[in-house]
Amino acid sequence: MSAKTIVVTRPSGQARQLIEVLMSSIERSGVAKRSLPEIVSLPLLTIVPKADHSLADHIATTLKDADLAIFVSPNAIECVMRLLERDWQEFSKKIIPIGVMGGSSKLALQNHGIGQEKNPTPVLIPKNNEQWDSEGLWQELQSLGWDFKKQKIVIFKGEGGREWLADTLVQAGAIVEAISVYTRVPLDLANPAWHVIREMDFSKSLWLLTSSEAVRYLGQVVKDQFPQGLQTASALCPHQNIADAAKVIGFGEVFTTESGDEALIKASLAWLMI
Repeated sequence: MSAKTIVVTRPSGQARQLIEVLMSSIERSGVAKRSLPEIVSLPLLTIVPKADHSLADHIATTLKDADLAIFVSPNAIECVMRLLERDWQEFSKKIIPIGVMGGSSKLALQNHGIGQEKNPTPVLIPKNNEQWDSEGLWQELQSLGWDFKKQKIVIFKGEGGREWLADTLVQAGAIVEAISVYTRVPLDLANPAWHVIREMDFSKSLWLLTSSEAVRYLGQVVKDQFPQGLQTASALCPHQNIADAAKVIGFGEVFTTESGDEALIKASLAWLMI
C-alpha cells in the first residue's frame, strides 16, 4: 500500500461523494506529488430506512398540528421524505418550521425544495458551525424567544442515539414526540472492507470519524480483531463528542476540526503534509 492511508468511515453513499472530492483536492493541492495516499471506504454503519406504511401515516398525522420539526441528520431527512412522498408544506394548514444541526442537513432540505418555496419554510440552524450539534440548535431556538410550553415538537431520528435535545425541550415545557425513521446496521466482520484494514500500516493512517456510535462499534471490533490496537493511528473528528469517543477506544492522536466536509478535507490535506 502507499505511504499514507485515509480511512473514510461514513455509510457508503455519503462516503463516495466525500472520497471523490477529497481525491480531487489532494491532486490539485500537490501535497502528495511523489505518492498519492490510499483512500479507503470502511462504512462502519449502514443506514437502513424504515419503510412501513403505518409509519408514514403516523408521521403525516403527527405533522398536522406540529409547531416545529427537528431532523437530527441528513439521513433522517432522506428517510422521512422517501416515506412521505409529498411536499413539506402539504402536511399542515400552517408552515411548520424545521430545525437542523448542520450544513449537510440544510443542503439535504434544499435538495427537496424546502426553504425555497414561494413562501419559504423557516429553517433554523446554529449560526456558528463550531456548534453544529444538539446544544447549538437549542441555543438557536432559545434566541428566538419562543415560549415552549405546550408547543408540539417532532424529532426525526435514528434508532437509539442521544436524547439530550428531546429531554431539554421537555424540561422547557414542550410536548415532544421522537420518531425513529431508520436503523443503523454495523459492518459485518466478513465484509471485504476489513481485509484492507488488516493489511494497513496503522501508524500511517488517518481515520475520518463522523459518528460517535460508529466509533464505539469500531472500538469493539478493534478489541476483538486487532491486537495491535489504535495507539499508532490518527483520527480526525468534526465534533468534540466524537473525539472523546475516539480517545476512549485508543486512538493515539486525535484531531478535531470544524463541522462540514470542507473542514474535513482541509484538515486531511494538512495531515498529509506532516
